[in-house]
Amino acid sequence: MTQHRENAAANPRWKHRPEGSNWGDFGPDDQRGRLNLLTPERVKRAVAEVHEGLTFCLSLPLDYPGGNLLNPRRHPPVLRPTLRNGRPNLNYRMADDNPYLTDVMNDDAVILHTQYSTQWDALCHVGQLFDADGDGVPEPRYYNGYRPGIDVVGPSDPSDAGAVGLVPYKATSEARALGIENMATSCVQGRGVMVDLHAHVGDAHTYIGYDAFMRILDTDRVQVEPGDMLCLHTGFAEMVLGMNRTPDPERLEHSCAVLDGRDERLLQWVSDSQVAVIAADNYAVEGLPAAAGFGCCAMAPLHELCLFKIGVHLGELWHFTPLARWLRQHGRSRFLLTAPPLRLPGAVGSPATPVATV
Repeated sequence: MTQHRENAAANPRWKHRPEGSNWGDFGPDDQRGRLNLLTPERVKRAVAEVHEGLTFCLSLPLDYPGGNLLNPRRHPPVLRPTLRNGRPNLNYRMADDNPYLTDVMNDDAVILHTQYSTQWDALCHVGQLFDADGDGVPEPRYYNGYRPGIDVVGPSDPSDAGAVGLVPYKATSEARALGIENMATSCVQGRGVMVDLHAHVGDAHTYIGYDAFMRILDTDRVQVEPGDMLCLHTGFAEMVLGMNRTPDPERLEHSCAVLDGRDERLLQWVSDSQVAVIAADNYAVEGLPAAAGFGCCAMAPLHELCLFKIGVHLGELWHFTPLARWLRQHGRSRFLLTAPPLRLPGAVGSPATPVATV
């Protein structure tokens, strides 16, 4: 409690922090959350897990899953060539401009929804209504008390939102705090620990609560320690990959394991475990919609705990199946994981191309 009061006294953004949160514990202006646990000693511990020198790409192609069935607001990337002298800059023969030049040039641009495919959530991706200033009225807040309109700014006019053309334009939203660049500069390298949910429940759409999760850890002899990067294999991304960009809505909605975000004991384990990040190969790590709760509550309770309360970044739609199979065949669960996002200032999420080394 003394630590709590000292943190609050030093922080102008909040007088009260959410129950079970770590606001202020890494400093009054912290924007990295539990990435702070990826210390040099823990990175060296992760490097010691490399025995074979084999690497695994943990990203889907960024135009998967295809379409927008998983989220109607997110669409596949659109690649287009840039313009050179009024013509598409693709297979562009410089000799057309200067007969003495032999170069053939390509250059392109992309419209990219940052959370369409394999991705990280920034800590500003999800906030909550919470009475941080003690006036009895809940107001919007993000991790460590950062505020909408001041620290996370954006437009009110819908014409300034959504996908835009490839003409120069001024950005209309920006996370001045908690943007994904804070994750990028931490480098996101540490020891990955695989929990192979798919090996136990297969493709069945199963909400995994605390009891089931603990049974799987015990059965597979998986140990999770502070600073580890928790990875959950459900088989969902492998299923999506097999759909070849034409996903089946029935299978998307009713396949593979998800964490039960309404299970308070599971949430407490996530908090107590001191994992640095959580990544899964499914759409949202937890089940959406979450199981029915009582009274007013968060739509995505695991997101509330991780992004809002304790600063744990969430990775989604990673491609874990080849790695998970290899680890199981070799009786292992640990590996070196390197997974920085794009260093894109102000973004609330980012594509990722994570690499596992065993």
